[in-house]
Amino acid sequence: MENGYVIIGIIALLFLSMYGYSYWSVFKEKVRQKEENLKQTEAQEIRRKARIEKQEALLERVRVFNERKKEMRQKSPLLDKLKKQQKVS
Repeated sequence: MENGYVIIGIIALLFLSMYGYSYWSVFKEKVRQKEENLKQTEAQEIRRKARIEKQEALLERVRVFNERKKEMRQKSPLLDKLKKQQKVS
């Protein structure tokens, strides 16, 4: 009877090791997939931040351009007056 328990234990251990061996590849694939998803998420975040920085730089250039344009429009009537005065003189 004692040998029966040992044999059953050995068979159970055999089946558990076969299950573990077959599941190991599934486990490794899940871990690899999670790591890949993390890398993709990080890359997307980096691209998003770079896009936001580029957008902010573009908005700053547009703001500066618009300010300069506004200044020129304000100076334009003054320049026209100066030109008219010079022609009259």
